[in-house]
Amino acid sequence: MPGDFALPPGLRRRDVAVRDTVLHVAEVGDGPTVLLLHGWPEFWMTWLPLMNRLHGEFRLVAPDLRGFGDSAKAPAPRSDVGANSHADDIAALLEALDLGPVGVVGHDVGAYVAQGLARRHPQRVERLLFFNCPTPSVGTAWVRDGHVNEIWYQSYHQLALAEQMVGLSREACALYFRHFLTHWCHRKDAFAPAFELWIDNFLKPGNLRGGFDWYRSQNAARLAAIDGHPAPSVNIHQPTRVHWGRHDPVLKSEWAAFIPEHFDDAVVSFCESAGHFVHVEAPDEAAEVFADFFAAG
Repeated sequence: MPGDFALPPGLRRRDVAVRDTVLHVAEVGDGPTVLLLHGWPEFWMTWLPLMNRLHGEFRLVAPDLRGFGDSAKAPAPRSDVGANSHADDIAALLEALDLGPVGVVGHDVGAYVAQGLARRHPQRVERLLFFNCPTPSVGTAWVRDGHVNEIWYQSYHQLALAEQMVGLSREACALYFRHFLTHWCHRKDAFAPAFELWIDNFLKPGNLRGGFDWYRSQNAARLAAIDGHPAPSVNIHQPTRVHWGRHDPVLKSEWAAFIPEHFDDAVVSFCESAGHFVHVEAPDEAAEVFADFFAAG
């Protein structure tokens, strides 16, 4: 596929056994190792725009989280695969690959996982870069000022019928994911070149469930935060960079104000040309922020 979603030369893919599952890993390049943790609705290919720009400077390691992409799938829905579970998977992956400490990039679900990794396995994390960064302090903002209408999917994904309805046909799957891959973008055509790859991915057996399990697992913590009782957390000490899409409709850029409550050493900036998917919508700018930050380490 031409353009940003072309496969970079030298791309390597393999399966790695970790804990009680198997994670699919794509990696490319040589140099300092940086781990790339995707969000929803994503899988490893969401990092191709950055891989194509940075593989000459860094070794980029992009796993599919448990239940996502080409990683192993659970045989039935689960509600115990939240951020800490994924973080332990990733720590085991780094151990299996004999890596660490490494730079870590997190987006969306991957941002929660990266924070869990930094807190639970700090020896594995050298520094952190987030493209948008949810924190427990978002709390009641999830439902203030009509924002509850933006997060309807977080409840829908917990219904047994969600997997059946979205996966009913290729047309149904495309209709569902086209909503998120356009509505959450400021640059509405950002995913157009790869859209059919996204549908191919989510039509694979179990791939809808893998993402939906995240929302089942996160629900209790999210409701507690909305109710004013976020889970206590220790601050993250590693150097941190946050580059937030100014026009993100679901993780609002004004929530960057909460970053100092959870990070001791964080610098925040904004991408004025992107929404939720900074790394796809503005890959040149994202790659520049990436290179500057990790080269400084």
